[in-house]
Formats: sequence, structure tokens, C-alpha cells
Amino acid sequence: MTARDSQRDRLMDIAGVADRLGVSVRYVRRLVAERRIPYIKFGHLLRFDPGTIDDWLDKARVDEAWPGQRRRPHTS
Repeated sequence: MTARDSQRDRLMDIAGVADRLGVSVRYVRRLVAERRIPYIKFGHLLRFDPGTIDDWLDKARVDEAWPGQRRRPHTS
């Protein structure tokens, strides 16, 4: 295991996830409260697995539409 691998496998704190996503800590806390982001809880501490966060981001990815493909109209 290289130093880079060990850094990648270390659990991140909430500030690290916010930095990785480019959002505020407050927003990450809201994602946690709404259970919209995977996390690990040790007592009152929140930690995030970098690999799981990467998988979560991949699942949230929206691919571009194929040429000529129309978007469905938004209905309320």
C-alpha cells in the first residue's frame, strides 16, 4: 500500500467532504440530516468513507442527452 492509497482510504470528516464537494459544511449537515449522503456515525462524530462518497457521486451523475433527444416537460 502506498502513501497515496492510505490517504485515499482514510475516513473524512464533515469539513473534508464539504471541501471535496465544493459546498458548505452546513449543506453537508443537511444532506446527513435528510439521509441523502452515506456516512458513518461514531457516537456524536460523523465520518465519511472516500470510496463510498465517490460511488455516491457516480450514481448522482447526470449524463448529457443524446443529440435530438428531448427533455420531458416538467409537470407539477
